[in-house]
Amino acid sequence: MANSNVKPIPEGMSTVTPHIVCAGALEAIEFYKNAFGAVELARLLMPNGALLHAAIRIGDSCVMLAEENPQWRSFGPKSLNGTPVTLHLYVEDADSFAQKAVDAGAKLIMPVSDAFWGDRYGQVEDPFGHRWSIATHVRDMTADEIRNAIPANMDCGSPS
Repeated sequence: MANSNVKPIPEGMSTVTPHIVCAGALEAIEFYKNAFGAVELARLLMPNGALLHAAIRIGDSCVMLAEENPQWRSFGPKSLNGTPVTLHLYVEDADSFAQKAVDAGAKLIMPVSDAFWGDRYGQVEDPFGHRWSIATHVRDMTADEIRNAIPANMDCGSPS
């Protein structure tokens, strides 16, 4: 039976929390510290020294991560030849944040520019195969304004 004094959602956690898997998860933690200013919250290692589970905080959000483990059918993006998932970051200055990620070793996928929905927006891929979109909201727009801008911006996100 659950303890009624225990919060069902732990302090500092949100309803949806990304839990990413990658080869080189311990190195990924260091990358996220350097590139995104992540703070390590927890680290559990397996007897062989591989990362079983970690939690980091980027801004006000927690991200969990683990080393890929084929025995558990847990694979990272590099083993899967890519990922269909993009992790979205809202930050104070998308341009400098993206540049810091690139300086730390991320690959620039989409340069930061003004997006038709009112954000400065770009994308990077980290050295472990995860995609991150980076945005700063710069202009409030109505749903109609965004919808009307779509036809002229159908190539948004296409490689330049």
